[in-house]
Amino acid sequence: MSELQIGLLILVATIAVLFSGLPIAWGLTLVSVVFLVVFEGPSFLDNIAVVMLDELASFALLTIPLFILLGAAVGGTNAGRDLYESLHRWLVRVPGGLVIANILACGIFSAISGSSPATAAAVGKAGVPEMLRRNISARLATGSVCAGGTLGILIPPSITMILYGIATETSIGRLFLAGVVPGILLVVLFAVYAWFSSLRSEKLNAYIEQQRFTWAEKMQGLVRVSPFLAIIFFIAYAMYGGIATPSEVAAISAALALVFVVIIYKASSRKDQWKIFSETVRESTMILMIIAAAAVFSYMMSLLYVTQTAAQFLVDLELNRWVLMLVINLFLLLAGMFLPPVAIILMVMPILTPVLEANNFDLIWFAVILTINMEIGLITPPVGLNLYVLKGVVPNVSLKDILLGSMPFVFIMMGSMVLLSVFPEIVLWLPNQMMGAAQ
Repeated sequence: MSELQIGLLILVATIAVLFSGLPIAWGLTLVSVVFLVVFEGPSFLDNIAVVMLDELASFALLTIPLFILLGAAVGGTNAGRDLYESLHRWLVRVPGGLVIANILACGIFSAISGSSPATAAAVGKAGVPEMLRRNISARLATGSVCAGGTLGILIPPSITMILYGIATETSIGRLFLAGVVPGILLVVLFAVYAWFSSLRSEKLNAYIEQQRFTWAEKMQGLVRVSPFLAIIFFIAYAMYGGIATPSEVAAISAALALVFVVIIYKASSRKDQWKIFSETVRESTMILMIIAAAAVFSYMMSLLYVTQTAAQFLVDLELNRWVLMLVINLFLLLAGMFLPPVAIILMVMPILTPVLEANNFDLIWFAVILTINMEIGLITPPVGLNLYVLKGVVPNVSLKDILLGSMPFVFIMMGSMVLLSVFPEIVLWLPNQMMGAAQ
């Protein structure tokens, strides 16, 4: 049996196992063990524990539980609600301002938490009922939060970018910087769509005319969330100014977030702290186990020479580089409809990295393209995680309305991928300015 035939068999087996409902980490490990035993013999199983431990021994992985702790501290309190309310007070007089406030809240909250589902849950729980109460359509209300929540894997600090950096051995600091301008661009595009969609709503415009907030009320809301906004500026200044490493920044930011939620939201009880730390342990363990399992999966693929053969096969096709990029993105889009971003990055990047390099694609630029592609997967069925997260926090809105409300934002994200492909400088300008041109 040829290496490509083995690879196809591995693909079919992996999809079947993951669709069985088995946890991703155990599914990847099971497939790896079976194929190692069948094609290489049981003696190679001795290396599995070593591969797992070596992968988890990476110092860069320390940032993952720390940034998750930061997000859990904010998401486990009313900080998300207050963030939304503060933005609402400033933007309520703008057509679509309430929707724009939610999109901006998603952008800021995702920059703090680095988690798309956490962002969708926190802002959706506070924002969607308020938008529905104020005559905004259910589709626009849920779609804006669902799509806004996806910004959590693009705007730094991003767990997805950290994993991409580890998988491709690229600079995590440069990857974080690369996500800033495209993240802001998506926020602006989402906001413009919300503004345009709201102009024709007579009920919404009538509600806007009734709303008034004094300067004191606006500043009161801003003061309450200002410590958490300060964390974002601290992360940017410390990491991009070369003052501290990503792990050090993550540790200080998580500690500051814990202090702020205790002081501002009185989250000092055992129950409050248990909620924050148990969520951190649960999510961190899940991600780290997937990383370890993906390392075994990659080891198996490499040992059977599937990775090298697949990469060489794509190179030998001699496709136009942009046709190749289109094929890669269609594959990633399809995969993103079924698998979470973490699993996709760790499974496919060992194969795609040499192909991208052979076709002179910048790995930093591709990280943003891939991440936006994964964002689309988070709001498309059958496994659009943000769709189900939002359905859970607003059960009175049908899943159909949430899905249809998300579709315009899907097209916006697809358009942004085309724009970034035509003008890659949008992605690369900030990293090159802050850290110098890549060698």
